[in-house]
Amino acid sequence: MRLLVVNSNTTDSVTARIGAAARAAASTGTVVQAISAPFGLPLIVSRADWLVAGPATLAALAAHRGHYDAAIIACFGDPGLDAAKELLDVPVLGISEAAFHAAAMLGRRFGVVSFTTALRPMFEDCLAHHGLGARCAGFRMGPAFAGDPGLVAEERAELLVELCRQSVEQDGAEAVILAGGPLAGLAPVIAHRVQVPLVDGTAAAVRLAEAMVGLAPPDAPRPARSRTLTGFAPGIADLYRG
Repeated sequence: MRLLVVNSNTTDSVTARIGAAARAAASTGTVVQAISAPFGLPLIVSRADWLVAGPATLAALAAHRGHYDAAIIACFGDPGLDAAKELLDVPVLGISEAAFHAAAMLGRRFGVVSFTTALRPMFEDCLAHHGLGARCAGFRMGPAFAGDPGLVAEERAELLVELCRQSVEQDGAEAVILAGGPLAGLAPVIAHRVQVPLVDGTAAAVRLAEAMVGLAPPDAPRPARSRTLTGFAPGIADLYRG
């Protein structure tokens, strides 16, 4: 099985973290390729960033089309996810989507923890989009961040542990999501310090993507399309041509 994991930002050190976490979660025999967005921003923080990241994510998916059995959008907020599901003929999952659903199966109510409060509006939009707002116990977010996103997991590890504890003890979370591509791989490191299961969106997406490959019929009919798209990356235009 071949999984393509797309980091929707352009920071290669974050992509390396995500790739390592994805390979650690993958089953024996699954080949993981992790790539950065071909253009865009070094960190996706705001709603505006999210909109910019959608075409960049689609361009990455299109450029490698035919070389993966399932794809994962490894940016919490899932930019471009709905379009990718519509345009591609393989399963595509987002790490937010996977984390929310996995956490909802691990506990009645889950908390969302991340490294900066600037992410909260985008995360709230994504949670509402996936229809699981009623299952969320709340958000616990760190202060403003302007450093290297490839190092934030280590730099704010102690803060994130405390935020996880607050989510459990004060908000009643029965599972906690460590939200954000830059936090990939942190959950197993700090899990012993938190009283409830910690969910890493990258790991959840890998496990679910492997399952979806087996569930989605490879010959399922797709909507016919033949439309001309101008001004976008050639690969995205090819998706529109079918």
